[in-house]
Amino acid sequence: MNNTLIDTHVHLDFAQYDQDRPQVIYRAQEANVMGLINIGIDLASSQKSLALAEQFSSVYAAVGIHPHDAAAATEQDLLQLKTLFSHPRVVAVGEVGLDFYRTFSPPETQKRIFRMFLDWAWELELPLIIHTRDADEELYSLLCSKAKTGWRGVVHCFSGDQKLAEQLLEMGFHISFTGTITFKKSFSAAMVKHVPLERLLLETDCPFMAPEPHRGKRNEPAYVNLIAGRIAELKSVPFSHVARVTTENAQRLFGIQEQNER
Repeated sequence: MNNTLIDTHVHLDFAQYDQDRPQVIYRAQEANVMGLINIGIDLASSQKSLALAEQFSSVYAAVGIHPHDAAAATEQDLLQLKTLFSHPRVVAVGEVGLDFYRTFSPPETQKRIFRMFLDWAWELELPLIIHTRDADEELYSLLCSKAKTGWRGVVHCFSGDQKLAEQLLEMGFHISFTGTITFKKSFSAAMVKHVPLERLLLETDCPFMAPEPHRGKRNEPAYVNLIAGRIAELKSVPFSHVARVTTENAQRLFGIQEQNER
């Protein structure tokens, strides 16, 4: 199918979709969004992500602990979480990382949990889905302490500067931006121009950060078309080119294929 897209970061297990989850996935398909990666933020969310991936053929799961939830994660939680990585529908470690903007978990706890996931990603040969906010130097330092190159993964909802983007690209990471790039006053929109299309992924981060003209409302995967369209404008290339390259990027990184629901 032409112009098919993959939304690499959704939270369809969240309560915002309890009333119409199958319809949201159907609307994504109708909009040619044929692959969705549902992101875990703690043990319960990761388990729900996997259940969705088992139920819907276009959905894949990522398993992880969000930095906001790092302090609440018990050793038993982490042990149970690691067992989920062996499931064939789990395609990534995430979302994991550092968030010093809202320190819902102490920074040292965030770092400890993040180091563990970095080790697991290398051990299991799975790509990372990284969340980072106001922690650029600490993120880069922790990544370098493990390896300076050869990383596989994506830093999602990118909010860093050009220096961090260049460092991450040199390490091997992909970068993705949310619907904020469609806003009139958007720092991220300028950053899109600095990231090669061959290293970009598409994401909505739904239910959050809906693009224009849906700003302020519940986001959903069908709207990733609007993000792809804005990237095409910013890079002065056809929409079809953005669709093809970003879909190939996601398939290659996560080892997934576009699938129709059965």
